[in-house]
Amino acid sequence: MKLKKLACIGVAVGMVFANGVAQAQDTIRIGVIAALSGPFANIGKPFEDGIKTYMQQYGDKVAGKKIEIVYRDDGGSNADLSKRAAQELITREKVSFLIGFSLTPSALAVAPIATQAKIPMIVMNAVTTGITAKSPYMLRTSMTMQQMTEPFGTWSAANKVGKVYTLVSDYSTGIDAEARFNKGFTAGGGKIVGSSRVPLANPDYSPFIQRVKDEKPDALFFFAPGAEDGTALLKAFSDKGLDKAGIKFLGVGDMTSDSPTLEALGDRALGAVTVLNYSTALDNPANKAFLAAYAAALPKALPPTFVTVAAYDTMGMIYETVRKLNGTVTGDKAMQILSNMKWDSPRGPISIDPATRDIVQNMYIREVKKVNGKLINQPVGVLKDVAPI
Repeated sequence: MKLKKLACIGVAVGMVFANGVAQAQDTIRIGVIAALSGPFANIGKPFEDGIKTYMQQYGDKVAGKKIEIVYRDDGGSNADLSKRAAQELITREKVSFLIGFSLTPSALAVAPIATQAKIPMIVMNAVTTGITAKSPYMLRTSMTMQQMTEPFGTWSAANKVGKVYTLVSDYSTGIDAEARFNKGFTAGGGKIVGSSRVPLANPDYSPFIQRVKDEKPDALFFFAPGAEDGTALLKAFSDKGLDKAGIKFLGVGDMTSDSPTLEALGDRALGAVTVLNYSTALDNPANKAFLAAYAAALPKALPPTFVTVAAYDTMGMIYETVRKLNGTVTGDKAMQILSNMKWDSPRGPISIDPATRDIVQNMYIREVKKVNGKLINQPVGVLKDVAPI
């Protein structure tokens, strides 16, 4: 019975593609599958913010077609819910694009559905390397973890950091972050003098920080899956005097997010060095225009994040695709355009690698500094045109 039901769904998906999506329509619908509630809403909400900012700035029409956004909340980690949302968006809402995907399980669950329906799906966050290979209709506008951490290790070794202690959350992404940082760092001549892995649930960083201090490295490399962990770790780092002992803090960018991390830490965050594909402090025309549009669209919102920018860029790339197709969107033609896209983003120039349908972009080395009385992630270095590894 279950197999029969799935077969019926597959037929329905195919019929929608044949009878609806390939035809010219007055309205082009974009389905968003994201964590809009629950523990991962801090990823899903920026999707909404980026989409709203782009559409307020550029309107809701392109190539004579009205653009309509249809949201579905999958909580972030419920693969079955992600799958049902995709099926409903395709069969009932007749969407021409599926976007969002806060976490990797969601993207992987939807990949075969997008393939069968020939619907472009654009990953705006999930960072696991290689997932775009799961469907010829999947591409990514966010980043991979390895895209950040291995080049960051290389940069650290080249910038007077000789010895590092690594401290990461004990799960697959944390272990990958550690391995890739170590690869770049040791290849550049650096030495790993110790490592620890922290439980993912309810971590207590104090004993690990003492262990780091005792080893007297030049720097600590830290990774955990959320800004709250960055706040807890940096508080322990400062309270135990690692900064005063001359030990640098190295981490992935959301460990020092503009808000709420920097606000919670205050001056204890000064000097922290992180790597990320975006900073609100980037000085380029596209970022200035984006920040102005964001402030106009969402005057009471927290500062935008790299996730907000990924959603904003995704909308721009979809608008450009619809424009080039003169409003008549099919999955194959849309993917031809998207897979070769080059875009002037608030984060700098980006492009999609047609071989992998993954993103090539700059990575920024950011240091927390106080500028005009305000803490910011000031870019102090740029790693240009980093390909997904």
